Amino acid sequence: MSHAHLSRIRLALLATLFATMAADAGRAESSFILAQPLAYGRVAAATYDESGERIGGADLEIERLESGRVRVRSESGRHLGAQTVATAELAPVESPAGLKLLFEESRSLDADGRALGVLSVDHVRRVARCEDANGNMVSELELPDADRVVNVPMNLFFQPLVTGEEQSLEFQLFLCRPQARLVDFEAWAVRHQGDGPIEVRYGPDFGVASLLARQVAPKLSFWFEPSAPHPWMAHRLPLYSGGPEVLVVRDDVPSASIVD
Repeated sequence: MSHAHLSRIRLALLATLFATMAADAGRAESSFILAQPLAYGRVAAATYDESGERIGGADLEIERLESGRVRVRSESGRHLGAQTVATAELAPVESPAGLKLLFEESRSLDADGRALGVLSVDHVRRVARCEDANGNMVSELELPDADRVVNVPMNLFFQPLVTGEEQSLEFQLFLCRPQARLVDFEAWAVRHQGDGPIEVRYGPDFGVASLLARQVAPKLSFWFEPSAPHPWMAHRLPLYSGGPEVLVVRDDVPSASIVD
């Protein structure tokens, strides 16, 4: 074999090595390890408007895929009208034991049932995207190597607050309106008296301006029943950025029992 031919082989091997290293360096991941679900399956729920009127169904589903990954899916809103379907895919990790976020997606309809587009967060490729109803990219941004974005599986993310392991959690939401952006948020638990539910509230984290920001921001809360197989009881949030505020409640929980 000639010296020139050996040189070409070495160059090809080096190119392959560098390409592999670049691909590995380009891979990113969420900086959070989320809690494993206490139970799998579908939880039926209902959607209520701000006046307390039931306006549609809802559900939360946690399933283990054949690949071993976990998918979280939630749907809420009016049967015909404003609604949102959100999904997240997570991979199990051993140390520390839990789930690592891989991908999140949210699809919404407005009050007239028209598609508003797709919001997606790819934690592996480090890309968060906003697409229109036709699948065209409107705007996107690059995520840091270890991002702090949690948009969908908050029922799992908030568990350290429910158990008392943490007093507060700092994270980011990815929003598409009016443009693609990351917003700092903080979550904390409100422990009500007696055996009632534990409420987790969260709001914008703007430092010294946080108190003012939370006074004008939508009321954002999750409620949990720590001893139940499915601890999630309810949550309150806008269906989408700038959309109507709703209360989503598990079917076996009276909506009036949710502490405000």
